[in-house]
Amino acid sequence: MAFICLPRTQIQQASAWFSTHTWFQWITNCFIIQSLLLGSVELLNCSEPTTKSLLNAMKEEVISYSEARPVISLKTPTNVSVDLTLYGILGVNEKSQVLETYLWVRTRWQIEGLSWDPDECGTKKISLPREKIWVPDIVINEFMDENRAPDTYYVYVTSTGEVIDALPIHVFSSCKLDIYTFPFDFQNCSYTFNSYKHSRDDVQLFFFQSAEQIFKQSLEAMTTKGEWELIDLLAEKPVLLFLEGGWDNLIVYIVLRRRATLYVVNLLIPSSLLLSLDLFSFLLPLQSVDRASFKMTLILGYTVFLLLMNDLLPVTGNNLPLINVFFSLCMALMVASLLETVIITNILCGSRDFPPLPKWLRILVLKYLAQLACMKKSCEENCGANGSKSTFYKNSMSDIPKKVQVSASPVSVWEQCLEEMKKMSKDLLAIRHQVEEHFNNDNSTNEWIMFGQVIDRVLFILYTLFIVVSLSTIMVLWLHSYSLDKKS
Repeated sequence: MAFICLPRTQIQQASAWFSTHTWFQWITNCFIIQSLLLGSVELLNCSEPTTKSLLNAMKEEVISYSEARPVISLKTPTNVSVDLTLYGILGVNEKSQVLETYLWVRTRWQIEGLSWDPDECGTKKISLPREKIWVPDIVINEFMDENRAPDTYYVYVTSTGEVIDALPIHVFSSCKLDIYTFPFDFQNCSYTFNSYKHSRDDVQLFFFQSAEQIFKQSLEAMTTKGEWELIDLLAEKPVLLFLEGGWDNLIVYIVLRRRATLYVVNLLIPSSLLLSLDLFSFLLPLQSVDRASFKMTLILGYTVFLLLMNDLLPVTGNNLPLINVFFSLCMALMVASLLETVIITNILCGSRDFPPLPKWLRILVLKYLAQLACMKKSCEENCGANGSKSTFYKNSMSDIPKKVQVSASPVSVWEQCLEEMKKMSKDLLAIRHQVEEHFNNDNSTNEWIMFGQVIDRVLFILYTLFIVVSLSTIMVLWLHSYSLDKKS
């Protein structure tokens, strides 16, 4: 809207005229005077419909006043409309907390008192160098690096005095990233537009389009299909708390979602497969297979896997992602499984040198834990077979006669037989003691072997339960955090 300055004599005549007419006539004549005033606004005079003629006419009205805001009264604020299009999400740096995007920002404002007749001047708009007219200094507060987009040197000026400016911006903006639910995380980053030097008394900002229209045109213009997906775009103009001073702001919120397929295929599925392979390695028999070597190979392979996939994991100091807890838990379970295998192997291999199994331990493990692990029947069969063998050999050894009845014979033959029998009795007693000791040791060894097998089975059950509970807890935390991020 243009402001027209009238001479004092005309104002006095108009006031006198208003005082002599009726109320209805006063309203009617107000509309007439307003139409006359608007019609009397002076347009740019173009001698001919050429660019040269239009530029010559604009030199005095526009170009010569490029240092100041294009308003008639400096108390009038300049209204700047801001519009933007998100063309691409180039990357997110979790360590530096920086979002990299590519924007196309358009601004519009009015040069008061400027207009021309398109028919007389030959065009409805003209492009002028940026440095020839006043341009608002609109910046993004979250900017963290220089703009690497190509420079634009011209703006459009229309016949109604509206200036249209459009420029690309390669934005490196700060963003508070929360990667607790990585790789199923949402990120909400903001862009705050305001004037760098002009307060709200001089420059006021408005959105040219609604947030829904900006979001729609950004989805249509976006060509990059990288790691991040644009989910929503919100916009707001903060309420001004003070009447004077301060800067007018426009805030745009960009809601992003990470595409998790790459991380699920390359990280979660291989890790789960290696953990499952370590779990089923408990089914390998300890007596015939070196289970410890197999588990050590698994741990080595898992370590190499984590080293190779380390570049895919986020690095930040804010909080610890759940996926890192998942990997640490998998490694801890594999190490615990290897330690259990080492202990059980030591029990089975060194059982001959161990003392007999204590009675309380025999009752606790071979009776109750064996029943819990469904090994009660196997334990009774082995222990019963060892006891029957020992009893059989003891009974058979006790049947050996201590004195041998010899029929009547000459004295010499009798004495020789008696001496031989005494020697044989001593030898048989020695053999008997050795056999009894041997079977007693075998019984103790079998008890230790059964003890190791029962403990191995019980630890396998506990290992399985711990894996199920731990992974279920992590998945519940994942889903809960994911739903909260999605709602927010």
